[in-house]
Amino acid sequence: MTELDIRERLKSVKYPGFTRDIVSFGLVKSISIDPKRCEVRLSILTENSEVVREIVAGVETVLGQVEGLPPADIIVERPALDKGAQARQLAKATGRGPSGLPGVARVVAVASGKGGVGKSTVAAHLAVALARRGLRVGLLDADIYGPSVPLLFGVPAGVSGGSDGEGRFLPVERYGVKLVSMGFFIGEGAALVWRGPMLTKALSQFLHDVAWGELDVLVLDLPPGTGDVQLTLTQSLAMDGGVIVTTPQDVALADVERGVKMFQQAEVPVLGVIENMSFHVCTGCGAHTHLFGDGGAARVANRFGLVTLGAIPLVRTLREAGDAGAPVVASDPDGDLARLFLQIAEKVSQAVGVGAEAGHA
Repeated sequence: MTELDIRERLKSVKYPGFTRDIVSFGLVKSISIDPKRCEVRLSILTENSEVVREIVAGVETVLGQVEGLPPADIIVERPALDKGAQARQLAKATGRGPSGLPGVARVVAVASGKGGVGKSTVAAHLAVALARRGLRVGLLDADIYGPSVPLLFGVPAGVSGGSDGEGRFLPVERYGVKLVSMGFFIGEGAALVWRGPMLTKALSQFLHDVAWGELDVLVLDLPPGTGDVQLTLTQSLAMDGGVIVTTPQDVALADVERGVKMFQQAEVPVLGVIENMSFHVCTGCGAHTHLFGDGGAARVANRFGLVTLGAIPLVRTLREAGDAGAPVVASDPDGDLARLFLQIAEKVSQAVGVGAEAGHA
């Protein structure tokens, strides 16, 4: 019986009140096994002692059913909550609070440990795919220094949606998605030289001074890495889940690890990993070639007990769609790529508990 075997079995333990398990929520911090004992270390942030007891009881039940396993020690760590985590906890428990956005039911962040993995392309297609499933969707381009949303959606530089009677920004709408990006407010190719406080102020305006209306899901396209912008958003906003985009190479493992730890430290459930540029499809014969290695995302997901949400191929049509400002989910809705993104969108919407069948709850 290995650590991975135990982690797999612990996926049967659900977080009280949720359909998600404690592994996918990132509560299983470590597992160690030797001939004399087994140690499972849990990191549980909730202050509800009954929830903690129920989780521990579930873990004990699972371990007790493993034949030949040595006596188990279950260690529960209770990290101190920062103010942002406390605010998110309050917002989730009461449906209100300083980190909740009026009218926005769910918030999903798309992140990557480094640049160049196609994160913004994935975020854009995920947003359009969610909209095609009948959801009301917004997309916030939080990459202040390198906004990509205007290009990906074909919005000319400097074009914005204007403002409403209360002085709030009005999102630009394309393909059923409400869009906000710094690229709407600056000229093409313009460079921003801003320090932390200015970034924080701009992000606050994009979140709280935008007339988003009623949204089922707000998708956040985070900048690559784990810097000020990412920390500001994860510590101040009640997020329902994070999606990590990576590529197949083994070298991406360390970058994904940073992204996972960032979400876990901010008490944001990691919904899963998307492997972009997973394989190349020959336009002539249709053969699949793994240019950057094979199965990297699956190995990363197994290491952290995460779900692989999908593997996106490296194909010219995806690049051309981005350059043309017409996501393939909208421009070629019956194609293989569109179906792939729709499958990913279905998994994400199910993970955060919102779907077209829910009737815009």
